[in-house]
Amino acid sequence: METTMETTAVEAACAQACRAIAPSWPLDRAIAVNPHWSRIEMPVRRVAARMAVLGGIQVFPPRARQRQAWQEGRIGEEDLAGALEQVAEARVAGLTRALCLDALDSPPPLAQLPLLIDVLDDAPQREARLSWRQAITHQVSQACAAYFDEHQADWRPGHAQGLYAFWRQTLQHDHGIGVLMGLPALGRALDALPATRQEAEHWVLQRLGLPSEVWADYLEAVLLTVNGWASWCAYLGWQAGLQRRQDEHLRELLAVRLAWGAILLESRDDAAAHRAFGAVQRAWSQAPTLLAQAEEALLVDEVWQTALEIGYQRGLAGKLAGAVAHAAPDLEVQAAFCIDVRSEPMRRALESAWPAVQTIGFAGFFGVPLAYTPLGTSATRPQLPGLLAPALEITDQVLHAGPTQDGREAGLQSAVAQARQARLGVSSQWSAATRWPGAAFSFVEAAGLGYLGKLGRWLAPASDDRPRDDQHGLPARYRAVCRPLIDGLSVDDKVSLAARVLHAMGLERRFAPLVVLVGHGSQSRNNAHAAALDCGACCGQTGEVNARSLALLLNESPVRAGLHAKGILVPEDTRFVAALHNTTTDEIEGFDLDLLPAAARARWTRLEKAFDQAGDQVRRERAPTLGLDPRADAPRLRDTLRRRASDGAQTRPEWGLAGNAAFLIAPRARSRGLDLEGRCFLHDYDAGQDPDGSVLELLMTAPMLVTHWINWQYHASTCDPARLGSGNKLLHNVVGGTLGVFEGNGGDLRIGLSQQSLHDGERWVHEPLRLTVVIEAPRQAIERVVHGHEAVRRLVENGWLHLWCLEGEEMQRYAGGVWREAFDTRASQVGSPSPGSTPTGLSTIANALTMPA
Repeated sequence: METTMETTAVEAACAQACRAIAPSWPLDRAIAVNPHWSRIEMPVRRVAARMAVLGGIQVFPPRARQRQAWQEGRIGEEDLAGALEQVAEARVAGLTRALCLDALDSPPPLAQLPLLIDVLDDAPQREARLSWRQAITHQVSQACAAYFDEHQADWRPGHAQGLYAFWRQTLQHDHGIGVLMGLPALGRALDALPATRQEAEHWVLQRLGLPSEVWADYLEAVLLTVNGWASWCAYLGWQAGLQRRQDEHLRELLAVRLAWGAILLESRDDAAAHRAFGAVQRAWSQAPTLLAQAEEALLVDEVWQTALEIGYQRGLAGKLAGAVAHAAPDLEVQAAFCIDVRSEPMRRALESAWPAVQTIGFAGFFGVPLAYTPLGTSATRPQLPGLLAPALEITDQVLHAGPTQDGREAGLQSAVAQARQARLGVSSQWSAATRWPGAAFSFVEAAGLGYLGKLGRWLAPASDDRPRDDQHGLPARYRAVCRPLIDGLSVDDKVSLAARVLHAMGLERRFAPLVVLVGHGSQSRNNAHAAALDCGACCGQTGEVNARSLALLLNESPVRAGLHAKGILVPEDTRFVAALHNTTTDEIEGFDLDLLPAAARARWTRLEKAFDQAGDQVRRERAPTLGLDPRADAPRLRDTLRRRASDGAQTRPEWGLAGNAAFLIAPRARSRGLDLEGRCFLHDYDAGQDPDGSVLELLMTAPMLVTHWINWQYHASTCDPARLGSGNKLLHNVVGGTLGVFEGNGGDLRIGLSQQSLHDGERWVHEPLRLTVVIEAPRQAIERVVHGHEAVRRLVENGWLHLWCLEGEEMQRYAGGVWREAFDTRASQVGSPSPGSTPTGLSTIANALTMPA
């Protein structure tokens, strides 16, 4: 009889294992996530050891790739020497240059702990079939795909009793899984299935006879066999948490996976079961030792990881040190871009094309925490970082230029909504005709030349403008006047929202006559992961809705008057306008221009010429990375990129955020004119305008976490593309409409980035570097945020990112709870500087980097 204490221990172990799984967002709102987010309370190397021993997952870059970086000079002698000094445990262990180089000749000696299903799978014929681990993953994955699907299948069985009960019912009707596993009589073993998830959890932990200290580790290893679906269930739990609800799907998935042990035990004789229990118990009794040994073995990998990062950091520091101060221009235009790394080249090019333009970096949702519902639909979607819950509801309003009559507009609003609903209804019926049994070929025959026209656009893609999906179904004559407006707020609430946003942007004192809010979005066809190329700060959507709704709000006369009362004096002739940067073609499109007065419209016309010039410059910079000729004439190069964006066979429409490596939080003067190679997130920040540090706190607890998630998704997908990436796009099959993809027709749900987003067919385009966050602010202000927020403290102290401080000419890095020199001029002098040690000056770094070898 199980005691209350044992029940509590089982519950705690299951809960701990489930907490270790990070969420993965669906395809239609895909955002980058650090797959190790739920493990950041541990140092990176410890997590790397656990992932290797529990799941066979690689966290650090492969040693062969590090050897290549060393041989090609990407990692230099000074970088390796610096890493040996920075990694404190390396000094204690006595690691040397020679030992580090020798280690690159072989993979780290790591042992993966077996699960019950692994040791039971010892039949002689196992080489001629799927391993039981593979077969079970496939079966569980197929059941989950059917259970969670809400968009793809027209016939779905009921599953009101929960995932575990649904899986039991599915398995009882699955007559093929026994053949795949070499167990044709498997059906007779189903009587051993535990009736509930609680019974499954308790059954395994009681029967295995493992020490309770390793229960949570064993259960985490079990979940890692279906890590994709576990991540989906964790997403459902994350969303429930934002709504202050509980969600049990991840616990039920754990029970499903555990119950397979009961089935397989029933399929084997007593002697086999006895051997299996003994083997598992012996292996897991050594779990603490194996984990410690793995952590020790990976010390050299941490050194090489740090050396790779130092090699990049030296170049970044040299550029920041060599920055030339620019006088403030006579402002004609202020253009606020998303902090996305793809905005950096465009900002640099725009400032070069028209020096009277001041660019600003700000999070792409523009501080508007909204959920958007297009007019005449019920398809509400969040447009804000995944860390947050929407606080505003926005839909489209019909708004003409010039004076209007509210009653006429209200009637027109209803008419437009009804017209759209009718069109969407017809479209839905047309689409449904392709999904009935036997319709795949008959539909094409019935559609005739109309369908051939669609195929023709794929075979010969045109240089079309970016599709506006939010306008799908809208009558053409109403598209220009349907605008997303922040409605349902009082004037006071609107003023408060506007004041918060302008304060966070640093726009409270000096306004240009034209202020442009530039969101961004991508353009591609036939791309299941298209949302991953849009704005992560807008939950995998474009930034259009956020930019437009905020610009319209800031132009409202009552809001202007309210801001004036708060001391924010927006000049009467200043106008805000929204735009969108198409990151695939590097074109910029303006919105609601018909609402601008003549003077603002004239200034926009001049700005469009600067946008065209800047776009051409950026396209030429990007062309070699896409295999295009940067010397092509401007219209031809632009049209080539447009056709790529409309090509349904194009697997690499753009490189997204590949190459991301640093986040600079500083005034634009610190980076203006610098070529940061599209690798830096740039957020404007002036510590002089933030005396209480509230803006800095916001930046380090929101945008910094988002950029960290992006950085680690790229890092993880590059270091272990088989387990933490989504594989080959050419083999992808969409699951459940939006849930994710299979690579092929089964296996686990794939998470992370595809191979084509990281590799160009010959080389890796992304370098797996931990993010270097450089903040121009007083050290004490930065420390207050680090110590005041647990997540930030864990990221910094456990090595998930690098934190640097800029104060005037001084540059320091935060490590081991103290500020140390960012770089040491002589490795032999490196020690453990005290908090009061003299920091390295930027001019010293610049001189050191330009000295002859």
